[in-house]
Formats: sequence, C-alpha cells, structure tokens
Amino acid sequence: MHPEVRDREIEFKHVTLSQLDSLAGQLLEIMGEVRVVIVSGEMGAGKTTLIKALGKALEVTDTMSSPTFSIVNEYQTARLKNVYHFDFYRIKSEKEAFDIGTEEYFYSGNYSFVEWPEKIPSLLPDNFAEIKITVENDTQRTIEISIHG
Repeated sequence: MHPEVRDREIEFKHVTLSQLDSLAGQLLEIMGEVRVVIVSGEMGAGKTTLIKALGKALEVTDTMSSPTFSIVNEYQTARLKNVYHFDFYRIKSEKEAFDIGTEEYFYSGNYSFVEWPEKIPSLLPDNFAEIKITVENDTQRTIEISIHG
C-alpha cells in the first residue's frame, strides 16, 4: 500500500495483534520523513504495543518497554540511530516535559513516539504524524493515521 497522505486520515479497521508488525511497516511508509509521532487511545488500547511494533520495523535492537515512570526511553536501531519513546501520562505540567529537553528530542531528526500528547500541546512541532487507536473489542482495534504540518 502506497497511499499519498497529507492532512487526511487513513483508517485500518479490525486490526489484530498478529497484524501489527505488517501494519507498522505500512505506517512508517505513510509517515515518510515525519519523525515525531503522537499515539493516542484510551488506557489499555495498545499504544505501547503499537510503538513496540514500530520499533521492531525500525530494527530497534533493545528491548522496548513503557516509559511510564521514566517519561522517556531511548533505544538504538541496528543502523545506530536513536529512537525515543515518551509517556507523558504522569507529568503534572508542560514545564516538566520542557525541562527534560523534549523539544531537543523532537528536533533531533530521530523518531520520537509520544503517548499522552494532550499533556504537552504547545511543545509539539508543526509537522507530526498522529495515530489514534480505538478499541473495537477484546481482540481488534481501529488504527487511524494522519499527517499534520
């Protein structure tokens, strides 16, 4: 699938866990040169699971886990590129995110995957991809992607 995407959504319905790895490759293709990716969905929707699949598609060599307590985890790919995974669920203010250098990560040219982006709206760059996960049932999700900027 090679859709042309700019400020519109592409939706994947009835996605199962076994389909995430192939979907991750398609999502990265859709993103093109976009490196900041916000991922939203209710608690337990599968945000971290999808980010792990995206990391696998990027050939991350480290074991990926949720950065809920550390706010950001840094991983390396087989090509010695960095990948950042943020979880802003526990931050109390945008200042807290600013103080850890969030903008430097975002403008590094490396992939930054962001959970709970609604906690840092003014820190997001103008150009980013947005992935929304909606729970359909216990085993299926709807995943929408749009490119902003």
